Amino acid sequence: MEFRPTIGLETHVQLATQTKLFCGCANRFGAPPNTLICPVCSGQPGVLPVLNERALRLGVRAALALGATVANYTKFDRKHYFYPDLPKGYQISQYDLPFSSGGGIRLENNKFVRLRRIHLEEDAGKAIHDRGDGTLVDLNRAGVPLIEIVTEPDVASADEAYEYLTALKETLQFAGVSECDMEKGSLRCDVNVSVHPKEKEGFGTRCEVKNINSFAMVKKAIAFEIERQSKWIESGGRIVQETRTWRDDEGRTETLRTKEEAQDYRYFPEPDLPPLRITNLYIDETRAEIPESPSARRERFVKSGLNREEIQTLTIDRAAGDYYDQVAAACGDPKAAAVWVCGEVNRVRNEKNIRFVDFPLTPAQTASVIVLVKSGRASVSAGKQIFDALVRDTTKTAGQLLQELGLEQISDPAIIENAVREVLAANAKIVAEYKGGKEKALGSLMGQIMKKTGGRANPAELQLALKRLLER
Repeated sequence: MEFRPTIGLETHVQLATQTKLFCGCANRFGAPPNTLICPVCSGQPGVLPVLNERALRLGVRAALALGATVANYTKFDRKHYFYPDLPKGYQISQYDLPFSSGGGIRLENNKFVRLRRIHLEEDAGKAIHDRGDGTLVDLNRAGVPLIEIVTEPDVASADEAYEYLTALKETLQFAGVSECDMEKGSLRCDVNVSVHPKEKEGFGTRCEVKNINSFAMVKKAIAFEIERQSKWIESGGRIVQETRTWRDDEGRTETLRTKEEAQDYRYFPEPDLPPLRITNLYIDETRAEIPESPSARRERFVKSGLNREEIQTLTIDRAAGDYYDQVAAACGDPKAAAVWVCGEVNRVRNEKNIRFVDFPLTPAQTASVIVLVKSGRASVSAGKQIFDALVRDTTKTAGQLLQELGLEQISDPAIIENAVREVLAANAKIVAEYKGGKEKALGSLMGQIMKKTGGRANPAELQLALKRLLER
């Protein structure tokens, strides 16, 4: 029997705000447990939430970057469930009137993965089960602002899910919405998987898989579920709607609990927060804040003559492309800027294990080295030495280092011609070999002249002078 998989994804994205969604506590990763809490986010009686406008702004920005429609009217709801890391006994979320709907991600096979909704909600705390005999609770994360992005069941394979998540992460990072760092929990993904006989209409019974900590695990979990459900149906079994957890060390999913329905959460409108009216002016102002999209940037780089490898390097994140753009503007040569940023800048960045945003040289400093090489004052080799020296001592200029290191290129035709004459006079045998048709002899003569000039002779001028004198 052949089966048709149907996959939907629910992605929780932590918004890059300074404070939490409904209180002034810091939104920061890595603090000691329960040090970033207050009466509001720890669920004390009698407190009132106040919406963080910056979180709303970033949520709207995310929706617009994904091509979604932002609602002019939206509200918050209480989602009730009992768990140790949820101190209030409910989560402030959005149910029937999310702030955004529609939009989506286009995959390389031209399939468009539609979005059903994007809504705002607060995060829960973190329950810790692996320290001692009991359960510990850290509420630092409680109240952190999230958007939940829910797809339509348009994904048909593990590979498509991986591609969708990669594109989603890239879009949100470029838009400045979130770091999307799965290791820090700022991007978390649950997948809904079902299979159905290919010859029949409709959908199968879906199972939700949680506790997936990387995109690679998403692929594994989906592949496992497709195989598990298919085999179970073939053997005469019936799939039960449930929530399962991914066991990466064992490469399998296992039952966590019976899947809840909306009525199980007893949703009702949040009485402590008024409905929101999002004006068209607010939406237009937010749209104007959104930087260039990854796809638009790639298209622009192609038009600038950059090759595939350069474009991949310069779009690994928004900071990479921003750095390149500033270097290109400062040196006036987009292609040379790409060569140096993808070459020397990226080499140093990898050696030091730092991000583009933390690179020690400003774009203007990197451009100053490129300008030295383009002007003929320094060879490419000398430029690389100056670049490394500049990284070591950013207080100096490229021009100062050119002089201090004695690397200024010799471009004076008279000086170069004099050096060529001296080498030719001292190497009559090699000159005769060249004139006898041995082309390799030219390289030998070039090498000796370069050695004589300390490697500083302008290669183009040197070659012209050498051929001119050899032809006499």
